Amino acid sequence: MDTAVLRDDMVDSLQHDSKGAVQSAWLSAAMRSVPREAFVPEEQAYSDRPFEVMGTRVLSPSTAARLLEALGPAADDDVLVVGAGVGYTAAVLAERVGAANVQAVDITRRLVIEARSNLATAGYDAVLVDRRNGADGLPEYAPYDRILLEAAAISPPRSLVDQLAPDGQLVMPLGAGEQTLTIVDADGETERLGGVAFAPMLVEGEQADTVERNRTHREDRERARKAAETRPGWEHEWIDWD
Repeated sequence: MDTAVLRDDMVDSLQHDSKGAVQSAWLSAAMRSVPREAFVPEEQAYSDRPFEVMGTRVLSPSTAARLLEALGPAADDDVLVVGAGVGYTAAVLAERVGAANVQAVDITRRLVIEARSNLATAGYDAVLVDRRNGADGLPEYAPYDRILLEAAAISPPRSLVDQLAPDGQLVMPLGAGEQTLTIVDADGETERLGGVAFAPMLVEGEQADTVERNRTHREDRERARKAAETRPGWEHEWIDWD
């Protein structure tokens, strides 16, 4: 089936389901325009469920729509996406504000490469994607009218709030166990929009493709393995001497 037809069907269902994930005209138009199959396998592109790609959770279309409705960017806003993932959310935002007005960061290097490739394939290569610790944001391009954090934190990261324009807003899942989709303004005031469930924001060293930086822990394991290999036979529990 024509993927444009699949996109229309997907957005129609998101507009008319009980939750009404897609409510605004701009988001409806943007999601109908972005070829989701450029970002995820075609067989999964238009199903409304999350799945794993390269160690990251790709949001379902309805969850992505919920975040973007809460973000509510205006045309020509400067937007930062923290947690670039495969790049789909950044592409939808590019349809609204222009690709050159969207920056995205991710802490995982291979996801940065993947997002750049996907965005270029879909025609949004003007979106800047950089490898950064998400909590640090991208101060070189601040201030931002809108910042979208696609990971949970127990409090709004100070650096992200500081990078908001005076009337800017940060949208994020707030909390540890129970999480709430929350809008945070430049003064730190919050508006809670309902429950969500997101993976926690990673810090340096926690990403799936990280090189282990703690040499002591690594060497301790290597010494323990070598010691186990050199023990006399009677010390090996797996030998049945009877």
